[in-house]
Amino acid sequence: MATFRYKAVNAHGAFSEGQVDASDSRAAAYRLQGMGLIPVSIEQPSTPRSALIPKFYLQRVSRKDILFFTEELSTLVRAGLPLDRSLTITAELASKPALRQVINGVLKEIKGGKSLAEALAEHPKYFSRLYVNMIRAGEAGGVLDVILERLVEFERSADELRGFLVAALIYPCLLSGVGMVSMGILLYFVIPKFASIFEEMGAAVPPATAMMLWLSQMTRSYWWIAIGGIAGIVAAWRYWIKTPQGRRIWDTVKLKLPLLGPTILKMEMARFARTLGTLLASSVPLIAGVRIVQDIAGNTLVAAGISRIADGAKRGEGVSRPMREAGVFPGLAIHLVEVGEETGKLDSMLLQVADVYEKDVKTSVKALTSVFEPLIILVMGVLVGTVVLSMLMAIFSINDIGF
Repeated sequence: MATFRYKAVNAHGAFSEGQVDASDSRAAAYRLQGMGLIPVSIEQPSTPRSALIPKFYLQRVSRKDILFFTEELSTLVRAGLPLDRSLTITAELASKPALRQVINGVLKEIKGGKSLAEALAEHPKYFSRLYVNMIRAGEAGGVLDVILERLVEFERSADELRGFLVAALIYPCLLSGVGMVSMGILLYFVIPKFASIFEEMGAAVPPATAMMLWLSQMTRSYWWIAIGGIAGIVAAWRYWIKTPQGRRIWDTVKLKLPLLGPTILKMEMARFARTLGTLLASSVPLIAGVRIVQDIAGNTLVAAGISRIADGAKRGEGVSRPMREAGVFPGLAIHLVEVGEETGKLDSMLLQVADVYEKDVKTSVKALTSVFEPLIILVMGVLVGTVVLSMLMAIFSINDIGF
């Protein structure tokens, strides 16, 4: 048995929180329902977050916070509570002051006579066009609870994929960072000690060691130039890829990279299919949905292809034909979309396409990390080994000095 902290409301919308003993979170939810409560959140008590989390973090609203807000709002609306009461409760449940401020702002707009979609649109930093348009479609069709559930599924799938990618990239990045720090320590602190020893003994050092000593001297003398140069190159690079021409060239190169290119394209296809399928399932018109997907595309070539889909849909050509003519979309995606159009289930087929490509992305990322991790270890081992070997060669050469 474990103790879980819960936040819940009763049938009248009254908020309550406390603790309940249960074997797991699902059993805790059943026990709360037996008590006539609607569970909003159930979690095991842990170290107080306010003592561990910096204040600047509490002022930042992340996408995960928006996901939690959507889940809580979906639970309350599905339970039959009025929208204003549901928002009041979600504001009370918010763990971050910044999120509470956003929710209270939305609530204020609603009390002023605006719809939920219009109120959310006043906060574009936190609620995307996709989010707002789905809510607008749910309000127009009287199925806000259903739309909120689909939004939760969409945000949860996107968050799961992001979390997987971040977790997969942590180890290679950590290896690279450790390798670079090790090289910096050797060049800045270790090698100069050997240089002073060789100078005192007047020993002739091998060419490889002399090259390493020169590199160490350059590092100690001009490290600030190197850092400034790297920062300048990065700044120039970021500025260049923000220009239309630079962005298009870079996006083209990314899609043509071996191993990485196909993975990037699969990620774009998963985002395209998941977003458009969710919008269509939420009764958002096809052309409006395609325009929204175009705005969130991460690659300009894919965005141009999506734009052709919107133009083709206006001419009554459907989706699959413009996709084929765009020359960017994979054949599998085109065929599955074509089947969806023929069967009249384009929304569900797009969601299936998203599932397929999200699985492919995970498989591709695992394959890439399995290649890059030993490659990074090998490169760093060669670099560190070269430094150590050059020093050993110099040490062995001391035996050749006559006394």
